Amino acid sequence: MKTCNVMIVGVGGQGSLLASKLLGKLLLSRGYDVKVSEVHGMSQRGGSVVTYVRFGEKVYSPVIDKGEADYIVSFELLEAARWTEYLREGGCIITNTQQINPMPVITGAAAYPPDLVETMRASGFRVDALEALSLAGQAGSAKAVNLVLMGRLSKYFDFTVDEWMQAIGASVPAKFKEMNERAFALGANA
Repeated sequence: MKTCNVMIVGVGGQGSLLASKLLGKLLLSRGYDVKVSEVHGMSQRGGSVVTYVRFGEKVYSPVIDKGEADYIVSFELLEAARWTEYLREGGCIITNTQQINPMPVITGAAAYPPDLVETMRASGFRVDALEALSLAGQAGSAKAVNLVLMGRLSKYFDFTVDEWMQAIGASVPAKFKEMNERAFALGANA
């Protein structure tokens, strides 16, 4: 089996590390060799957070190079655009349409780029964009964006819903399990 490469990108505090943990648990339960690497950057100050998840029959390195990502799962629109050079030809960007202003935009030194979904599509990228924040709110918490995006990612894999639910149960505290399952379902069915 060819190694599959998933990049999970976002802004600190959005739950991208939980998403990578959940995905890793699911892949291990299916018997894949899995490598996960976290690059935090200025995550605690709202900076970029990047996680690489690589899986296959045998994976030797956790690092994904430019042009190798099969999927980029992005918690924020500008982060999706920032990492497009890592996507392989024919790969897919799954992105939340939420916009979080980076410091240069907040200070007025720059403007948030307009029409990023259309710009990425016009550049030839396959983009699956959804309002994950709104769906997370419907599930019960704005913090469930990560599970909404994992639900959307699930549409691209052949794992069963039961397998995903087991991974959710093993990754989140019991008191948040139902809410996270709802968020996953909303993302999968959006």
